[in-house]
This record gives sequence, C-alpha cells and structure tokens, in this order.
Amino acid sequence: MVELVWLIPALPLAGFAVLLLAGPWLGEPRAGWLATAASAGSFLFTLITFGGLLGLDSTPGGAGGHGGRWFTSTLFEWMPIGGLEVDAALLVDPLSMTMALFVTGVGTLIHLYSVGYMHGDPKYSKFFLYLNLFLFSMLMLVLGENLVVTFLGWEGVGTCSYLLISFWHERPTAATAGKKAFVTNRIGDFGFMIATFLLWTTLGTVSYAGLAAGAPALATGTATAASLLLLLAAAGKSAQLPLYVWLPDAMEGPTPVSAMVHAATMVTAGVYLMVRLNPVLDASDWALPVIAIVGAATALFAALAAVAQHDIKRVLAYSTVSQLGYMFLAIGSGAYVAAIFHVVTHAFFKGLLFLGSGSVIHGLGDEQDMRRMGALRAVMPVTAATFIVGWLAIAGVPPLSGFWSKDEILLAAWEQHWLLWAVGLVTALLTAYYMSRQTFLVFFGGQRWDDGAHPHESPATMTLPLVLLAGAAAIGGIMNLPLVGDWLVLEHFLDPVLAHPHHFTSGTGTKLGLALVAVVAALGGIAFAIRAWLQARIPTDKLEPALLENVFYVDSTISNFVGGPGTKAFEAAATADRRFVDGAVNGVARLVRMLGEAVRPLQSGYLRHYASGVAVGAIILVVWLALRGVS
Repeated sequence: MVELVWLIPALPLAGFAVLLLAGPWLGEPRAGWLATAASAGSFLFTLITFGGLLGLDSTPGGAGGHGGRWFTSTLFEWMPIGGLEVDAALLVDPLSMTMALFVTGVGTLIHLYSVGYMHGDPKYSKFFLYLNLFLFSMLMLVLGENLVVTFLGWEGVGTCSYLLISFWHERPTAATAGKKAFVTNRIGDFGFMIATFLLWTTLGTVSYAGLAAGAPALATGTATAASLLLLLAAAGKSAQLPLYVWLPDAMEGPTPVSAMVHAATMVTAGVYLMVRLNPVLDASDWALPVIAIVGAATALFAALAAVAQHDIKRVLAYSTVSQLGYMFLAIGSGAYVAAIFHVVTHAFFKGLLFLGSGSVIHGLGDEQDMRRMGALRAVMPVTAATFIVGWLAIAGVPPLSGFWSKDEILLAAWEQHWLLWAVGLVTALLTAYYMSRQTFLVFFGGQRWDDGAHPHESPATMTLPLVLLAGAAAIGGIMNLPLVGDWLVLEHFLDPVLAHPHHFTSGTGTKLGLALVAVVAALGGIAFAIRAWLQARIPTDKLEPALLENVFYVDSTISNFVGGPGTKAFEAAATADRRFVDGAVNGVARLVRMLGEAVRPLQSGYLRHYASGVAVGAIILVVWLALRGVS
C-alpha cells in the first residue's frame, strides 16, 4: 500500500489542473466541492499509505532509514547532471506520514469550510484553484525524498502564499501583504539553497538517507554553517525573529488562507526541515543553542505583541509566531519529537481558532475589531463552544492537547537551561492571558456591535469543520501518551528518523512539579484576564500600552526605512547598476559593433580584393620573418 504514495500529491494536482481548465465553467459551488473532494481523496490515500507503513518492519534502521519503516517511490530520473543525480522521488517514513496526515486532514476541513465562507465571491473558482495548488506544494515539501524535491514544494508554497494572501488584491493592504510575504521568504530561500549546495559539495548527495548517513562525518564547522543556513531558511518560512514580519500581515487574505498558512501548512515547513535534517544539527557543536535562543526570544516577543492587539485575526497571527517559537525552542533543546508533537496539536487548535474567528467575521458582516463584538455566545453557540475548546487547548489547560505538547517543550527547555524554561513559562502565562482576553471580548460581556449588525451562526459547511477540529484539539494529546501501546506513541514512532532520539533525564518528581507550575501559570493568566475583562477590577487601558500595540515599532521602523533612506539607497544602487554594470556591458557591445563596422568593407565579395589581401599578408609575413633573421 505504500506504493500508492504518489496519489497523495497527485489528487490535489489533478484538482488544480481541472479547475485551471474548467473552473469558471464549474462555478459555485461545484468548483469548491471538486477541490474539497481532491483534498479528501488525498487524505484517504494518506491513511492507506500510513497503514502500509505500519505494516513494514518496525525494527529501527538508523537515522538514514536503512531498514525499518522507510520506503522510497521514484517517479522518474530528474537531474542526471555529472556527479549530481536527483530523482523525482517521494519518501514514506514516520516523519513524512505524520506531516502528511495532518496537512491533508486539516487541509480538507479548511477546503470544506471555504465552500461556505467564500460564498458569493466573484473569484470563487480561482480561490479553490490556488488552494489545491497550495496543498499539492506542501505535500511535495513533506514527502520529497531529497532536498531538491523539497525545495520544489518549498517554492510552491511560497508562491501560493503570495497568490492567496493578496487574493483580494484590489485592496492595497492585501497587495502589499502578499509582496511582503514573497520578499521576506526569498531571504530564507537563499539560506536553503546555499545549505543545499554546501551539503552536496561536502557529502556528494542531496537525498535524506545519504545526508543522514554522512552527517556524522561532517566537520563541526561545516555542520554549523549548514545548520545556521537551514535556520535562516526555516526562520523565513516559520516566521522567527527577525523574519516574522510577513506573517501578521498575511491576515489580509481570506480567513481560510490564514488557517492554511498559520496552522496546517506553510509555517510548519521550517520546523519540518529542521527536524528532517536533525543529523546535520546534531553534528554541529553550537547550532542547537542558537536555535533555542531564537525560538525562546520569538515566543516571548510575539506573546507580548499579542496582548495588545484589537483585530481578532492579528491576535491569532502573533499567537502563531509565538507558538512557532516554542517549536524552535524544542528543536534547540534536542527534543525533536516534542517539536513535531506541538506542530500537530497546534494545527488542531490554531486551525480551529482561525476558522472560529472567520465564523465570527462572517456572522458580523466582515467586522474584525474585537471592541465591536461581545456576547456572541448566545447567537453563535456552536462557534462559541468550539472556540472555547481551542482557547483552553492553546492556554495549556489539562487534559486538552496543548497542555501535553507544551509541557514536553518546557521540560526539554528546563533540562537545557533554566533561563530558557523561564522564558517559555512566562510565554505560557501570557498566552493564557491574551487568549482569555480575546475569548471574553468576543463571546462574553455586553453587546458592543452596531444595531445594524445581525450576527448569526454560520452554515453547516463552516460549523462541521469547527466541531471536528474541536474534538481533535481536545483529545489530540493522546497521540504521545502510552495509553494504547508503545507502537502508537508518537515518540517511539518517530525514533527511527532521529539520529539521536531525545530522552528526558529528569525524575518523576521534577516532571510533575514542572507540569504543576505550568498549569498554575495557565490558570493564573486566565484568572487575571477574568478580573480585567469580565469583572472590570483592573483598568484595562494600562494593559494595552502603545509599545505593545505597535509591536515595539518594528514594522513601522522598517516601513519608514524602506520608504525613506532605504528608497534612496536602492535608487543609488540602481543608478550604479545602470552606469557601471549596464554601462560596461553596453560599452563592450558598442566596441564590438564599431570594430565590425570598421572591418566590414573587407568583406566586399570581389575575388580581386581577397587576392590583394592575401598578397599583402604574404609580404608582411616575409618582411617580419626577415627582420627576425629567419631564412
């Protein structure tokens, strides 16, 4: 059954092709149902392939996957160029299947949700065209057998994010947000390409099996350089400091895009890449601490920004940046399984929260300011109930999924350095606070919407995905708990993919104590929000300082620079390019043309002219030889 892996990306690609040719003819809602069926079919074949993977020999085959649960499906020979031989091949292993399962599963729910959300949009079929292409690109990214195939998907999701974020490009803010995402991600792409070149030059391969087998032989300097370049690549896609700036502006796209980009697909690409190349990271002597510091700083920075936002989607956007920081903190602590565990649980509760916010926006006639909401739980009961599940999950309240994955990351950070744990704990407290603030402002308190608004519950195509995601967010934590059997526990399932599987060294007492502290922090953040936003016992104006509302003025500073001194610098560089670079090229062309015009009369077409030329040349040659004394 693992040989059916090619159908997983093929179905959304086929959906894209059909919509490209016949999308306008299909129209609404048939275009949406076709795209949803292609995504659902991809999920079905992912389940079938996953079952086939479980049927393979479970004996660990090492980080390179030789033996064990590891299957490669070669589609065709792609690049036979000298010593570089790259196949268009797909990889079935525990990591790729874990990623593909939630990408296709959550992606299908987002497709279904979009059928109702995009109702009436004049570009209805084009939206689903982009959405299917996005899903295909993400699947190529996580299923690629080598860095080049992964890079194909990597660039595909980058392009699709530009198309989807700027989908309503008639709005200048949406067009600008799309360009911002595209340019920022190009910086990360530079790191990906240089890291690929470095690894191929050093190890002679770009396949993941070959890289894993050869990584232990890498010099620490080479491994560190490759790891930091990979960090640059991952920071671009997964919005880490300082390349996070594109992700909050991605809210300009339709809400299903926000859910796809922020929960199930694009932002997890960087985390996946780092975990996939864990043998390279482990071969470095200090790359992992750098990754942990970047992750911790990003988590705290974004959490502080989220506490003072008023747009319902921007709160979730900065929350995503913060949760991605948690994932990088886990990677830097060597806890790769904890990072993937949080990737999956985050897809559940963040996808739920984004789709829930979209339901609110839909019900209020495109209103996004939380200060004009309130008391919506009475008129939108399904949206409210499911949103509350997502809120408690991301806040880390047991036994919901977010508690289990976040607790593992905090434990790993504690064993790495207590300061990293402290930053993670403060971030957890802030997360519980700002998500409680959002929930109370939207669904509780008094009515603050305009009298002309008529909030209402969303249609079944939108509420059904909310209910399913709420269930996953509630019980998703069991995937890493030994309740059924060790073979189903995520930690043991992913072990064969890791060069050095992480094992916690803390005793049971320490683990329970740290978990208790995390729960107290979460409940403390919720209690503080209750006093401030429900009971009005704390002045809320002091909880939203301008510094945090404007995100430490980072974005405005960048905009002012680009629009001022930056523009002048770019214009000066363009002038230098025109005068010197283009001038040199054009000058050579003019010189060649002048020389050609000078010698053109010699090519007259008359035999007597050519004979005279031969005679003159012979005389010159004889004279030159005579002068040099040659007889």
